[in-house]
Amino acid sequence: MPARRRPDAGAGVTREGAVSEALPGVIPSPNIWRHPAVYETENEGVDPDGVIDAAMARLRPLAGADIVDIGCGSGFHLERLARVGRSVVGIEPHAPLVELARRRVSGLPPELAARVRVRRGTAQRMPLPDRSADVVQARWAYFFGPGCEPGLAELDRVVRHGGAAFVVDVDATRSTFGRWFTAALPRYDPAAVERFWSRHGWSREPLTIRWAMPTAQDLADVVRIELAPAGAELALAQIAADDRLATEVDYAVNLWWRTF
Repeated sequence: MPARRRPDAGAGVTREGAVSEALPGVIPSPNIWRHPAVYETENEGVDPDGVIDAAMARLRPLAGADIVDIGCGSGFHLERLARVGRSVVGIEPHAPLVELARRRVSGLPPELAARVRVRRGTAQRMPLPDRSADVVQARWAYFFGPGCEPGLAELDRVVRHGGAAFVVDVDATRSTFGRWFTAALPRYDPAAVERFWSRHGWSREPLTIRWAMPTAQDLADVVRIELAPAGAELALAQIAADDRLATEVDYAVNLWWRTF
């Protein structure tokens, strides 16, 4: 999800404190790496209306496609993708999450599990042959604008002619979450990010989704893993003052996309 990552040349640390060797060029994701259980709750509550999936399907149908999920984490989206695609590869750099994703796939019905592979790798060095994917998605993972050029070059290598790539990230110009995000990261420049994607030939589909958590405590836990402490406390104060935000928050995203 949208917490910004700081480069780390050393190892990644999981919530349980276990250390795993980082792959070259990996930027840790402190939300899911350190709090996989809370992140699972967040995944379950993000976009319950399927707005993002519907927008992607309008732009490039996934039926029968060879699909890649970059930054697949614990594999939350893999089953859904396997139900529509011909094959699915989840790529994840963090070894403990790779293990969680593989465990998840092993529990799927055999006909679905046979379509899914989970590979340890990075957006900038995908363990895939040239021209092997029809559709690639990255949801709140790696592709945050300037600095992700190596990953863009990998997409050029991996996606077939006629295929498409989708990147989901925060639209910081609007929505309740967008305001929290801007307050927490005042130096973030959405206009510069939009210029970056436009310069590289990508289009923008602005979408409004919902964060809908089961309980107020779940929402508070999710806010705390997505925003730095000061920003999280400001957001939680606003939630406490507004009953409409008790378990649900409006959330603007950008669906960046291009065809190849």
